[in-house]
Amino acid sequence: MFENKKILILGFARSGYEAAKFLSKRNNKILLNDGKELKEEDIQKKEELEQLGVEFLFGSHPDDLLDQGFDYIIKNPGIAIDHKYIQKANEFNIPVINEVEMAYLSIPKEKNIKIIAITGTNGKTTTTTLIYEFLKEEGKKVHLAGNIGYPLCSFIDQLEENDILVTEISCQQLENLDKFKPNIAVITNISEAHIEFMKTYEHYKEVKSRLLKNLEEHDVAILNMENDIVMDMGKKVSAEVKYFSSKNEINGCYLKDQAIYYYEERIIETKDVLLRGMHNNENIMAAILAVKELEVKTESIQNVLKRFQGVEHRLEFVASKNGRKFYNDTEATNIKCTQIALSAFQEPIILILGGYERGQDFYELKDYVQKVKTIIAIGSCRQRVKEFGETLNIPTFDNEFLKDGFQKGYEMSEKGDIILLSPASASWDQYKECEIRGAEFKNLVKEIEDED
Repeated sequence: MFENKKILILGFARSGYEAAKFLSKRNNKILLNDGKELKEEDIQKKEELEQLGVEFLFGSHPDDLLDQGFDYIIKNPGIAIDHKYIQKANEFNIPVINEVEMAYLSIPKEKNIKIIAITGTNGKTTTTTLIYEFLKEEGKKVHLAGNIGYPLCSFIDQLEENDILVTEISCQQLENLDKFKPNIAVITNISEAHIEFMKTYEHYKEVKSRLLKNLEEHDVAILNMENDIVMDMGKKVSAEVKYFSSKNEINGCYLKDQAIYYYEERIIETKDVLLRGMHNNENIMAAILAVKELEVKTESIQNVLKRFQGVEHRLEFVASKNGRKFYNDTEATNIKCTQIALSAFQEPIILILGGYERGQDFYELKDYVQKVKTIIAIGSCRQRVKEFGETLNIPTFDNEFLKDGFQKGYEMSEKGDIILLSPASASWDQYKECEIRGAEFKNLVKEIEDED
């Protein structure tokens, strides 16, 4: 399908680079266009692709570029859905897809590859990683791909018969999927998010539901029974549907007597699981349902859950220092994520909150801050965070930068406290990406001197 074609790749980044490398080996004529100037760290990748015949245009999006005629546009997930090239492609009847769709259509059907795809507003990375770890513990040949950081197309040429692909799919990726069909589809939960990209909540929900649209009767959909939006999505599914619940004993995966059950089998007691919080119990249940479809034994699941400390930057336990425990939840870039994080603790919390200003309503946290003894407001929205904290009579201190806020938070803390970075905000006011913010937090923890 993707041979001897003329293809425009819109956006460099990781998926653009991998897509260009994959397609250039299949006798395609490729132009890679990125509106930003080439970054110094990407020069080597550009030179590598140039050796493969890829052409480049950096720094602009010329109005007449599509007049050259292309068979496909492969859009980086970060490119806006109303970009002028996307609108013009619709006029010219040029298919607009993304790297995931291209990779899926390139998988050799005769190899019988099983695909598990996971989406949701929150928990998808943890669920994806757990599924991968369960399968790996069982000795299955499995690959971890997708929005979790490994473009799907980078695995295509190394796939062997009966391999398993576990892939996290974001809403930005789902936007340009059409034929993609997993064997097992998991939706963790749905709540309002990414509206600045998706434009409306209704569109966001519709895009998320696309993970289920191509499922057939021999496929499986795994859905959260306690999320009404997810349940509505399941009403039109052609596949077999299996459910998990954190509130009710059901015919599926559920919590009962401080343990996780798969149907009537007691899988593990929650006290033996390192991951904290009800949200992680839900992630675990979703993952168990997925891997049980592939005959993973309970022992393998137990082994992973007793050692798995969580995904980096997602309510990640960093260290215990001088009687305080530090958690890095920098990936909490929306209010819902921070609600989840706050619900995971019973101890007193020093909360580091704030970052990039995009109008987030911090008052949606008011029912979750009973354990918060101090708020450290950081970033460009710190004044609104301070106003929120003071309105609730929570001592709140504003510091523009994380380093200063961290020091103040530590000074205000006592033994037994949790010091939690869960900002409910993106990081773009000060950091290229939120992982850099999380790495800085972890370094600040390392620098704390042990008390005598």
